[in-house]
Amino acid sequence: MPLGTTSRTRRKASASVSALLLASLVLGLGGCSAGRVAPADARSDAKGEAGPADCRKLRCIALTFDAGPGKDTPRLLDVLKEEKVPATFFLLGRKHVDRYPDVVRRIAAEGHEVANHTWTHRVLTGLEPGEIREELSRTQDEIARLTGRKPTLMRPPQGRTDDTVAEISRELGLAQVLWSVTAKDYSTTDSALIRQRTLDGAERDGIILLHDIYDGTVPAVPGIIDELKKRGYTFVTVPQLLAPAKAEPGTVYRP
Repeated sequence: MPLGTTSRTRRKASASVSALLLASLVLGLGGCSAGRVAPADARSDAKGEAGPADCRKLRCIALTFDAGPGKDTPRLLDVLKEEKVPATFFLLGRKHVDRYPDVVRRIAAEGHEVANHTWTHRVLTGLEPGEIREELSRTQDEIARLTGRKPTLMRPPQGRTDDTVAEISRELGLAQVLWSVTAKDYSTTDSALIRQRTLDGAERDGIILLHDIYDGTVPAVPGIIDELKKRGYTFVTVPQLLAPAKAEPGTVYRP
């Protein structure tokens, strides 16, 4: 399904679709952009050094966390530090970035990639251009104030994007990052189930979507890391997954 340009009126009408239907369409709509690029394709067109983890040669996978930080994020950071695993955090502005500024600084200081997940988690395809820009730019500015650097990556809520979202993302210097596997940790507190769902979908060049704000997620992370290391995976941030290519603003990246 190509994303195509649609009218703002139609976007607002589509936002009223039932939650069940919306959930069933998330991955399909989010992954159908004409500008979608797989990490391997990005790397194949790039020249130069990839850095310490060359995913052209290694079996790489990216661990990403949405909608934090939250109360359990410091514990997650302890796990990642102990395991020497870098991750990418798509941070939510209201009641998260503004509530846990020290955690945001710690995420950046410990070498993780800090990225944008909007200010209030509104579905961007249902908004006017000015509202989309506000959702993204407000989070950009607050993260920059706390860390000294504006994000270069964003994840649209529910994975829903279109040409207007892509254009505004491009203007703000943001590439769009979707995912290849999600444990649907928003629907369960069963850490064993979250772990198994993640492992079942893991693959080379995969991008794992988890949420560090749900009770069952952080306890599942050590088991996920241990098993994927046994399988020979190297954990990387999303920029490291794309290297030596650099994420292009506006482009949608998804394995």
